[in-house]
Amino acid sequence: MTRLWKIGLWTVGTACVLAILAGCDEKHAAAPERAATVGVIEVTPSDIDVTSELPGRVVAFRVSEVRPQVSGILKKRLFEEGAEVKAGQQLYQIDPERYGASLASAEADLAKANATLKSVQAKAQRYADLVRINAVSKQDYDDAVASFDQAKAEVKSAKATLDLAAIDLVYTRMNAPISGRIGKSNVTEGALVTANQETSLTTVTQLDPIYVDLTQSSVALMQLRREIAAGAFGGQSRKLSVTLTVEGDTQAYPLSGVLQFSDVTVDQTTGTVTVRAIFPNPDHELLPGMFVRARITQGTNKDSLTVPQKAIVRDASGGASVWVPGPENRAQLQPIQVSRMVGDRWIVTGGLHAGDRVIVDGIQSLRPGVAVAPVSAAPTAAKLVSR
Repeated sequence: MTRLWKIGLWTVGTACVLAILAGCDEKHAAAPERAATVGVIEVTPSDIDVTSELPGRVVAFRVSEVRPQVSGILKKRLFEEGAEVKAGQQLYQIDPERYGASLASAEADLAKANATLKSVQAKAQRYADLVRINAVSKQDYDDAVASFDQAKAEVKSAKATLDLAAIDLVYTRMNAPISGRIGKSNVTEGALVTANQETSLTTVTQLDPIYVDLTQSSVALMQLRREIAAGAFGGQSRKLSVTLTVEGDTQAYPLSGVLQFSDVTVDQTTGTVTVRAIFPNPDHELLPGMFVRARITQGTNKDSLTVPQKAIVRDASGGASVWVPGPENRAQLQPIQVSRMVGDRWIVTGGLHAGDRVIVDGIQSLRPGVAVAPVSAAPTAAKLVSR
């Protein structure tokens, strides 16, 4: 009897437990799915100024090394080191006495040649009259004509020698070939200088305007050219504007420059090309050799759609997608096409339309079909600088 009572009691307890478990299962089955809260933004078109930041180095606009073109003793230095000089300003004076004497000798030789020319010219004219009446032989006439031609040649040679002597005398005055800032003098008064020597006497550097040579990826340059040709920037054909920041300086250089040209060859080691910009430099703040970072304003993309970089999901092949709240607010992965990165955003060329919503916050745990509760994401300021 006791055993039957225990069996009955166990049966009743088991039934209660099963009933409780069944009730729990029904309760869980009836509980609604909890939606994941995600931050979304609405894709809206906007005009974007596309710029590129490139490293570069300042290069002088013109550099002229001053070397003597005649030999002699340096008599004077006529400039202050580090000062501004004008083109044609005298810098050095080489001892001119020897070259003055050579010029006087050349003048005397020319006078002698002219006198000889007059004599043989008169003789040739007389013989021309006499040969007609057979008063002189034809041979004597031919000799007189030849002497006349030789005298004319000697006059020309004497004139050339005189011109060279005059040029050498002028070269004893060494003038600045260009305007600019002059460097230190490598010689002092009393030094012997020689024509076309390897060591320059000084250097004149033109600093205003000034060049900045930048390095840019050849791939990026080709992409920029294609975009300009396709009218991506509104068909702009103007020269691209450039601004500078000197390395180590927190403030930008106050004057802007323009892009001049790109090199015609690609560096085989780095795959880059040189892009040259020109800047006004009236206060000589930019000096040759400085490292700088330049920002090139390439143009404006009209009515562009952009998405933040953090919203982009890449697949194994590198394709881009974004999460969007699909029908019934179910997470859906949407493939898109992007062209370039501008600051912390990508320019979208396909896959999205104006007004579409894109999930930007809370995408780490998303799976296709998961319920989401979209809320507006906090806006972030984008630095619109392409890379």
